[in-house]
Amino acid sequence: SVSLVSNDVADAYYNSRGYESRIGAWASKQSEELISRDDLINSIEKYKKKYNDKNKVPRPSHWSGWRLMPSEIEFWLDGEGRIHERLNYKKENGSWKKELLYP
Repeated sequence: SVSLVSNDVADAYYNSRGYESRIGAWASKQSEELISRDDLINSIEKYKKKYNDKNKVPRPSHWSGWRLMPSEIEFWLDGEGRIHERLNYKKENGSWKKELLYP
C-alpha cells in the first residue's frame, strides 16, 4: 500500500535536511527539462536571498513524501547463462520470510 505522509512527518523530514537541500526544494522544478544550468543556479541564489536565515526555510507546499508499505519484494541478480539468483521476501503475520526462487 502507498499513502501520502502527514504534514507533521513531511515537516520533520524536511527540517532534518541541510540548508542547501531545503533551498534546492524551492529552487528546483524537479524532473522538468532544464534548458540551462544557469537557470538553476540563479533560482538557488534567489531563494538563498529570500530565505537567508538557515533555520527558517519553510517546507514548500508541493514538497512531501509517500509511505510505501510493501508486502513482497524481490531482488534479482543477473547470472551467466540465465542462471539468475532471485531472492524474494514476503511479509507474513508481521514478519519477513525469505525465499530463494528458481530463475
